[in-house]
Amino acid sequence: MGTSYLPAVVEAKYVSDYQLDITFDDGTQKLVDVSQWFKGPVFEALRKKAYFKKFFVEATSIAWPNGIDIAPEALYAAEDLRKRQRSRSER
Repeated sequence: MGTSYLPAVVEAKYVSDYQLDITFDDGTQKLVDVSQWFKGPVFEALRKKAYFKKFFVEATSIAWPNGIDIAPEALYAAEDLRKRQRSRSER
């Protein structure tokens, strides 16, 4: 798909803490810790897990009722926590 690929989130499921299992339109699946983007006061509401769990897929990304969203490119580029867990178990 190359550098011109613009990812789109097609599904997201809550896993635990601030982790979401995200599926993209090219079939890629990632377990992503969304809290890595919780910088600044705009993200304060998301620090409350009850509110965090109100996420939904909107257009091509993940969003919350207060208008916050995370760019799909950032989600796609994020580390897949499953890979980290696999490499630890292989040691």
